Amino acid sequence: MSSVKLEQIRKDFGSTSIIKGVDLEIPHGEFAVFVGPSGCGKSTLLRMVAGLETPTSGSIFLGDRRINDVPAKNRNVSMVFQSYALYPHMTVERNMGFGLMIAKTAPDMIRSKVEAAAKILGLEKLLTRLPRELSGGQRQRVAMGRAMVRNPEVFLFDEPLSNLDAKLRVQMRTEIRALHQRLGTTSIYVTHDQVEAMTMADRIVVLRDGLVEQIGSPTELYDRPVNTFVAAFIGSPSMNLLPGTVAAGAIAFDEGSRLALRSQQHVQDGAKVTIGVRPEDFRVVAAGTPGSLAAEVKVTEFTGADTQLVCTANGQEVIVVLHQRVSAQVGDKLGLICEGESMHLFDTGSGKRLA
Repeated sequence: MSSVKLEQIRKDFGSTSIIKGVDLEIPHGEFAVFVGPSGCGKSTLLRMVAGLETPTSGSIFLGDRRINDVPAKNRNVSMVFQSYALYPHMTVERNMGFGLMIAKTAPDMIRSKVEAAAKILGLEKLLTRLPRELSGGQRQRVAMGRAMVRNPEVFLFDEPLSNLDAKLRVQMRTEIRALHQRLGTTSIYVTHDQVEAMTMADRIVVLRDGLVEQIGSPTELYDRPVNTFVAAFIGSPSMNLLPGTVAAGAIAFDEGSRLALRSQQHVQDGAKVTIGVRPEDFRVVAAGTPGSLAAEVKVTEFTGADTQLVCTANGQEVIVVLHQRVSAQVGDKLGLICEGESMHLFDTGSGKRLA
């Protein structure tokens, strides 16, 4: 196992700057997830660690070794791609062992490593099959096995589950996480799906426009987002963000509602702020209840364990998740209360966290 360290990494394609100065250290054995919207630079960062792209400036370290000028084949990292990248004319066994064969590993050693990886991944009975005879999940396991047999210092995953259906994605992300816990190899996983990030990561790196917005554990990012971008990106459904004005210990909204601030939230009266409330942190009360946000139900969605209400409040959409069955109907008027401890405050101008 090795740590991965990036120091002031920049990447330009012509006059376009994709990565704009990233500093990051991933300790050995950690499962780190790069997440962000399309075009934020997460896959470009991963490809630079793999050696498939060269940084315009900055340094990449694998352990204590600077690897900027080390060819990809000599970096001892293994990459699992979105497209599986299996050879269609080769059996599962040959696909998994092909990299070792190219490295002139002894046939007995190749067979031993492939059989060991196949046992871990549940592929023992599929070793003689061709890729076209496999399901999507089985093909992804083969791609993972091909990476495993090389015994790399670092695993790199580039959106490996995006071609799978929803049910199989849930199953595979559990298997990948269990595999990491078993092997303990440093892993970097790229996804645009923040649910994958939340369920798999030891730490999440949130990227936007080639810069790191926040690094932290899933709970740290969920409970203490540093700005409105992270607040809205992490969590499903995403955090509700409502603009208002601080007035006498409360947030006043344009349509007349007020929500009380908690005692620790000291913000000057008249300040323009944006409050953030997770959908599950709203409590429904009768319309007109003092200290509540006036809302009207637009859509009711029953999801089994929860009821999700899509409402309009303060002139915008607000989502409420209730861990119970409710009889709210479209057009119903109600009040929404947020307990002070669950209210996040952000500066409306900069988007940065205030409290």
